[in-house]
Amino acid sequence: MPERVDVTNSSVRTDDWPAQATDSIVKVVGTVHDKVTGPVMTVARALVFGLFATVLASAALLLAVVLGIRLLNNYLPDSVFGEDHVWAAYLIIGVVLTLVAALVLWPRRKPARAAD
Repeated sequence: MPERVDVTNSSVRTDDWPAQATDSIVKVVGTVHDKVTGPVMTVARALVFGLFATVLASAALLLAVVLGIRLLNNYLPDSVFGEDHVWAAYLIIGVVLTLVAALVLWPRRKPARAAD
């Protein structure tokens, strides 16, 4: 028969094991929380701020286009375009935006792959 081990002199305290177990669980949960929640919060913040910046940029672009049309409509000469020349302002702004889009977006396009 094996001999009994004397645990009275060991460093393990058996009277405080619920507190030790609770501390261990809290440490593990805290570590997992810090390693998971930190990156998730960073990604969530990036998405929210990116969406907010996109909305603001879209509104600013729209207001800039409206301002450009109104300024052009006010300063286009009546002798060249007639009394009602808002169409010319729309045409000029449309051509400018089309050229900018073509110069910016056309080089970024990817050619279609040939079917094998």
